[in-house]
Amino acid sequence: MELKFRVAARIARPVAEVFDAVVNPDTLSRYFTTGGAQGRMETGAVVQWSFHEFPGSFPVNVVEVVANERIVFDWDADEPDAPYKTRVTMEFEALEDGRTLVSIREEGWRQTPDGLKASYGNCGGWMQMLCALKAWTEHGVNLREGMFK
Repeated sequence: MELKFRVAARIARPVAEVFDAVVNPDTLSRYFTTGGAQGRMETGAVVQWSFHEFPGSFPVNVVEVVANERIVFDWDADEPDAPYKTRVTMEFEALEDGRTLVSIREEGWRQTPDGLKASYGNCGGWMQMLCALKAWTEHGVNLREGMFK
């Protein structure tokens, strides 16, 4: 069985605003990367994300950015004894009613107990990211503030 998942949410904001809230490190740091984000997500860039709940910063290798449509990046799998990368694909779709459908897929874990555990953890993390994105862009509320420190 291939370890992968997809989560999605509808955000009541135009696609350009939602997309910018992800690629812009200043905005991303306000609602998701609790330790901050450094670098704008652009094709070929390596940006850094930090989270209070995990020590250190995480390099995010940006593979592709298509404005207002898609972000693809690779980052380290959460398996300390067997380093490798997984691939994350974020898709942004403008809906007829002015909302944006954001879908996040992640795949590439090894089919091991640690890979399964890591995939479940990231699935929950990406769903939390979508909830935080929705709360921030629609209401200016940071759901993650104070959760992890």
